[in-house]
Amino acid sequence: MRVKIYHNPRCSKSRQTLALLRERGIEPDIIEYLKTPPSESEIRHIIDMLDLASARDLMRKGEAIYKELGLKDVTDENTLIRAMAEHPKLIERPIVIRDDKARIGRPPESVADIL
Repeated sequence: MRVKIYHNPRCSKSRQTLALLRERGIEPDIIEYLKTPPSESEIRHIIDMLDLASARDLMRKGEAIYKELGLKDVTDENTLIRAMAEHPKLIERPIVIRDDKARIGRPPESVADIL
């Protein structure tokens, strides 16, 4: 079983989710997505695995950059995905992926059903 976490070490929920994985004996591949942002195609794949209705559902709408870019009024999915690829701070965190399933670790326990 390969498990991957898109992780921000400064985020308490991300740290808690990583701790939960390790408590279960899982040492995931850790991707610090602010340092190594996912590509547009990777973001699309994550959206599909999360079964989200829109790219907006993967976005942190409270971030200043969300407001600065005027993303509230954007309806084009490609534009939203491009914004996340260019500004990874917009991506909700943490994201845990196992095989073809993914969950957002908010709360951290929400990843348990794919482990």
